[in-house]
Amino acid sequence: MAANFDSVEMTLLRAFAAHYPTADLALAEISGLRASLSLPKGVVHVMSDVHGEYKKLRHIINNASGSLRPLIDSLFQSRLSHEEQQNLLAVMYYPFEMMEAMHEQLSNADFRRDWVRKTIRLQFEVVLALGRNYRRSYVTGLFPREFYELFDELLDESGSGRGSHYINTMIESLAAYGRDLQAVRAASRLVRNLSVAEIIVAGDLGDRGPRLDRVIDYLIQQPNVSFTWGNHDVSWMGACLGQEALIATVLRISLRYRRLSQLEEGYGLIVSPLEKLARTVYGDDPVQHFKVKGSGLRDEMLLARMQKAISIIQFKLEGQTARRHPEWNMEHRNLLHRIDLANGTVEIDGNTYPLLDTFLPTIDPANPYELAPEERACMDRLRQSFVSSSRLWQHMSFLVRRGSTWLQRDHALIFHGCVPVDENGGLLELEVDAKSVGGRALFEALDSKVRSAFRKGASSVGADADWLWYLWTGSLSPMFGKDRMATFEGYFVADKQTRHETKNPYFKLIHEKDFCDRICREFGIETDGLIVNGHVPVKVEKGEEPVKRSGAAVTIDGAFSEAYGDRGYTLILAPERIALAEHHHFESISEAIHAGADIIPQVTNIRTYEQPRTVGDTQEGEEIRKRIYALERLALAYEDGVVMETFGKF
Repeated sequence: MAANFDSVEMTLLRAFAAHYPTADLALAEISGLRASLSLPKGVVHVMSDVHGEYKKLRHIINNASGSLRPLIDSLFQSRLSHEEQQNLLAVMYYPFEMMEAMHEQLSNADFRRDWVRKTIRLQFEVVLALGRNYRRSYVTGLFPREFYELFDELLDESGSGRGSHYINTMIESLAAYGRDLQAVRAASRLVRNLSVAEIIVAGDLGDRGPRLDRVIDYLIQQPNVSFTWGNHDVSWMGACLGQEALIATVLRISLRYRRLSQLEEGYGLIVSPLEKLARTVYGDDPVQHFKVKGSGLRDEMLLARMQKAISIIQFKLEGQTARRHPEWNMEHRNLLHRIDLANGTVEIDGNTYPLLDTFLPTIDPANPYELAPEERACMDRLRQSFVSSSRLWQHMSFLVRRGSTWLQRDHALIFHGCVPVDENGGLLELEVDAKSVGGRALFEALDSKVRSAFRKGASSVGADADWLWYLWTGSLSPMFGKDRMATFEGYFVADKQTRHETKNPYFKLIHEKDFCDRICREFGIETDGLIVNGHVPVKVEKGEEPVKRSGAAVTIDGAFSEAYGDRGYTLILAPERIALAEHHHFESISEAIHAGADIIPQVTNIRTYEQPRTVGDTQEGEEIRKRIYALERLALAYEDGVVMETFGKF
């Protein structure tokens, strides 16, 4: 009896047939997909709160969060000395820099020939070991086109029966054109790409550390990377769209931590309008409470004055944004109209405090949130610079395409900050598009707002871009999760109690197993769920632990940035376990090459599995099974003749 296909399914099957034009091709793919369900699940590495530390991030990606070193040792301990293993690891981690260090040796043709032959074969022993966890088509899909045949032959050299001469000749031919070292570099990249199936960064790629642009540049090069957005990410995303309060925020933080190179060199953004404003309006201001952190070539006093100038602009623009959206209940954070310049005080939450700084020449008490003419002129030029930066747009669009408010991998629920709840763990709701939503529905509604803002772009920026500001600082933002961002108090009020930011009850409740299970079920994880968030640094020195008492939640903000403590975590979702790798300071690439410096993490198992998990046990397995079903329907449609097979010419 012929199968039944409705019109919608027929439309989808005909589209699918473009990729599998015959029944045999569809059935062959089914067999491969069925087999892939039995493979070990791919290793997923989750990290968070990189905050611009691109050198450290690069090393942790290059050494696969410390997993390549023990693999090299297990493969070669009886054949390579410790020094030879160190050199091989250096080639894996930093092939270009290692070859630069070996320039004199590699200038000898005989040494270079022997070194390339040996090194690339050692690399492919590692490729073979890692490749057992993947379909061959996935492995070969990572081959660069220019070295495809060489790499394909290296995979099969031991069983080809050809001996070494065939591949040696290929290498010598590449050497004749100066391409042999490029092959070694490409093989190192292949090893790194196979060592981790997916990298997930759970938010906050930039700010405080030196170069957000280089962090994103390196992540773009990875074959499979995903993000959950953090509040520092959405601040940059909103600035890219021209949301003025977020432009001011990005500039203020960059000035506070002396990170202007990422603005000027990284994104081609101008700061000269702000320099002019600082010189003309704040030229005699001692700016004692706006000192910048770190050291550099630029004049510290000028940077401090620039920081103050953009801070005042930020507070004004935030006030304007909050008043455009009274539904967000942010009026209590508008403080400029609560300043009494005559008495040098400010009222906060019903209490009056003396101001640390009363030189506020651009604040008009009659209209404190309006930009002064010189501030407006400065902001207009800064905004034009941000929305005109093609590199900034490219990077932020990449974060939008590959990112989301939350992710699920296996039984792990991953997001940046928190699920907003009340003291009893009840979901707090926020009005989005005239509908009150909480929990998963809130995450998904905010996800849509971000994507909508980027679809419209800077030319039509409006309420959607304002949502990015709320995500940066709003009390019900899953990316922030505090009652306030006390930036004004940090600059202007001595009483430290005013600077306290109260965390959402979520951060206490994740110590309770029942609460964690309830949150996981809210997001569709019924059993064995593990909540994974960053955002709040784990203060190890105060006795805090990344794994919460519930055993069902882990915080992976391990103070990755030097400004926070220079540590960091990678959560490793592997077939046989979920583990936490704790990282430490990374000295330099030079030390890694010449002295074997490495980040050898301390690894702690969170969960272990008697039977290693397969692809079939994962979310990916569910998607594969759906694909198999679709291919089975296509093969049946071919068999019944309702879809015509397309045979190539022979």
